[in-house]
Amino acid sequence: MPSEIAVEKKKLKNPPLKLHYLGDRALRQPAKRITKIDDELRQLVREMLQTMYSSDGIGLAAPQVGIHKQLIVIDCEPDNPDNPPLVLINPTIKQVSQEICVAQEGCLSIPNVYLDVKRPEVVEVAYKDEYGRPQTLKGTDLLGRCIQHEMDHLNGVVFVDRVENSLTLAQELSKNGFSYQAVKPLA
Repeated sequence: MPSEIAVEKKKLKNPPLKLHYLGDRALRQPAKRITKIDDELRQLVREMLQTMYSSDGIGLAAPQVGIHKQLIVIDCEPDNPDNPPLVLINPTIKQVSQEICVAQEGCLSIPNVYLDVKRPEVVEVAYKDEYGRPQTLKGTDLLGRCIQHEMDHLNGVVFVDRVENSLTLAQELSKNGFSYQAVKPLA
């Protein structure tokens, strides 16, 4: 269910939150479940959305801004003012498809690095919205991939950990000033 939190989809010169980048320990700490959904949390959602739009992102997990809470914001249509963003609190994957697809991913925490990642084509996720209401969502295509990518962040996993071509990975990271040592391969 789309979010009811309204934030203008525009770039801010000084976004409210600071992004953390590959190599920062903040990205590797598992996020904690949220126990209280209140105005303070909704304000954090607003600030995460403003930070995401300011960085041309379509998804942002709280650990990427140094907040270890199970909170994700997603907007696969940032240029469409009529498409409200999604807010996922304490998301859990209920089911994934057997079909696997490979697509290019990027991450606000690893700017300018885009690499192929294998993921299930469809994901079904249960979560709470910004008012604590239980929701279920089936994500396919870009949305499904984005949900899985952001949920990885909640577990201290970054998309480069899933890249299978280590030579290309090392080259891309090096070219963009990141250390291959910061990768923790899952395979």
